[in-house]
Amino acid sequence: MNNMIRTLSLAVIAVFIVVIYSSVYVVDETEQVVITQFGKVIGKPVTESGLKFKLPFFQVANYFPKNLLTWDGDPGQVPTKDKTYIWVDTFAIWKIVDPVKYFQTVNNEFAALERLDDIIGPSMRNLVTSYPLVESVRNSSRPMDTFEGMDKENRKRAQYKINLGRDEITRRIVKQAREKLNPFGIELVDVKIKRINYIESVRKAVYNRMIAERNQIAEKYRAEGMGEASNIRGEKEKDLQVIKSHAYKNAQKIKGDADATATKIYADAYGADPEFYAFLKTLDVYKKTMKKDSTLILSTDSDFMKYFKGIEK
Repeated sequence: MNNMIRTLSLAVIAVFIVVIYSSVYVVDETEQVVITQFGKVIGKPVTESGLKFKLPFFQVANYFPKNLLTWDGDPGQVPTKDKTYIWVDTFAIWKIVDPVKYFQTVNNEFAALERLDDIIGPSMRNLVTSYPLVESVRNSSRPMDTFEGMDKENRKRAQYKINLGRDEITRRIVKQAREKLNPFGIELVDVKIKRINYIESVRKAVYNRMIAERNQIAEKYRAEGMGEASNIRGEKEKDLQVIKSHAYKNAQKIKGDADATATKIYADAYGADPEFYAFLKTLDVYKKTMKKDSTLILSTDSDFMKYFKGIEK
């Protein structure tokens, strides 16, 4: 009898624990809960965090995130208004603002992302195809840094007037898509264009044009550099000729003064002792003409040999 009572007590306790466990649920700060009974929503959504209670077994707590969520779209080929085909890659930030609508329409995040694909993608294509490419790339008409070095024609061709701009296009995408997402209990917070690129064929043509423009600018700089180098070389040659002319003039003057001084010294020496001067000059001639292996055939009466014979008085 005692065993039966103890078993029954344990069973009651176990049932009580199961009942309590199935009637209690915890809501995290990043979550919101919709209570359903037999598939129908009961009451208002629970958005405050903490320990909550519901009817056991019959009611079910459906959890949905309350924080910001991300949507990453698939890159797609989109033609712009000026018939340029580009790849556009976008992403979006969204959140669940009405969990009851969300539960009744999409029910889970996977289905919600499919809805975002169906709504944001076409909105993006609609806006991008309605404007020229430059509107999706730039935000203002300010001159680009690459204008420096361009000639007037290329600069005019590269100058664009921006009427809308990339930021305004994304704002219009948000506005257009947000209205379509409201019935699903979803608020579209923001949409951004992550990357824009040309398709392969257009990209090659653009690269070739960029290379041609840079080569043109480089050739212009080379021509200007060669012209400046020629001017510098001309100035250098001019200065060099002036320096050489002044140096030659000074050298000739110095030589002339030296020759005049030497002549004066020779004249003074000759005037002081003509015979001694003649002797020294003759010795210089001997030194220059008579080498170790030199052979001279001269007459004994030659004046060239008189200092070998002695000086007659």
